[in-house]
Amino acid sequence: MKSATIILPTYNERENVGIIIPQIFEQEEKTPGWEFSIVVVDDTSPDKTAEKVVELQKKYKKLYITSGQKAGLGKAYVRGFKYVLTNLKSDIVFEMDADLSHDPASIPLLLQKIDGGADIVIGTRYIKGGSIPKNWEFYRKVFSYCGNLVVRLGFMHLAVHDWTNGYRAIKTDFLKEIIPHLDEYNGYVFQIALLDRAVKLHKKIEEVPVHFQERNSGVSKINSGRYIFDIVRYIFQHSSFIKFGIVGLIGAVLDFGTSFFLIEKAGFAIWMATVISAEIAIISNFFFNNFWSFSHKKVENTRSSFLKSLIQFNTISVGNILIQAILLQGATVFFPREYWYIYKVIIIALVIIPYSYFLYNKVVWKKK
Repeated sequence: MKSATIILPTYNERENVGIIIPQIFEQEEKTPGWEFSIVVVDDTSPDKTAEKVVELQKKYKKLYITSGQKAGLGKAYVRGFKYVLTNLKSDIVFEMDADLSHDPASIPLLLQKIDGGADIVIGTRYIKGGSIPKNWEFYRKVFSYCGNLVVRLGFMHLAVHDWTNGYRAIKTDFLKEIIPHLDEYNGYVFQIALLDRAVKLHKKIEEVPVHFQERNSGVSKINSGRYIFDIVRYIFQHSSFIKFGIVGLIGAVLDFGTSFFLIEKAGFAIWMATVISAEIAIISNFFFNNFWSFSHKKVENTRSSFLKSLIQFNTISVGNILIQAILLQGATVFFPREYWYIYKVIIIALVIIPYSYFLYNKVVWKKK
């Protein structure tokens, strides 16, 4: 018999826990081969949520509670994870909101994906069959959708459709790997940090469509301004794609600066200066990307591995230059030539950067 523990972070959710806890245990009967337990992580709620949970423990023997001071969603979940890893022998841990915005009826669907070999299963609002509340104001819908889209594009990992929903089933073996990494996050950005780590460790991530519902009662704890700031900061600090773009800009400046010096100051022929400056920029980009952008999967520190990867990087980079030249030449045939610099920017932004990022990931810094 496999075991799953559902973690419910709470702060002033007395009314809601009285509804959601029975609903969760009802799903156990619909999930053969699994037994459930629940850990309520209460942040010393003034409405005495903990007392309600203690009352429910008389009926549900696998209902547990751990209390602490209010320090944010991330800290609450980490506290819950540590409680499960220390005190319970669970195969799977669920993240779930206690306010009934996550329907417990979806638990069996997430576990089916786990049984199919997934390391993490996300209850997703943004795939066919999923949804957000129809009665939400327009700005809330835009905030929810655009916030998630920013994360997807910021990490350039479009295969995951919902980075910000907190309805997830996670293998405990994975949690053991990442607990130290999660300790530093105390707000809602914790959800993004956890999933980012899963992607970088090449964990198998699956998605199940869910209907996100309006909370049953109480008040939402999210601070929209702080949430947006934390998301943007996390992306700039941890996104390989953003770092890749910064490295590209550094390379462009180095390329131009070297060409200028060799042509204007050293008297080199233009073609020779161009070749030398391009190669210097390529080598610079390789090392910056290896030790910064893709540091989580950097090339093995051996001479043969470095040489092989550098040659691969050079080949792709030269290929990118040829693709750019062909597309730019084609654009000037069909459109006014005097706007060539606009076409060049568009080609680099929409073709070269995504294409090269994809190839570098698949060839040079591929999965280990």
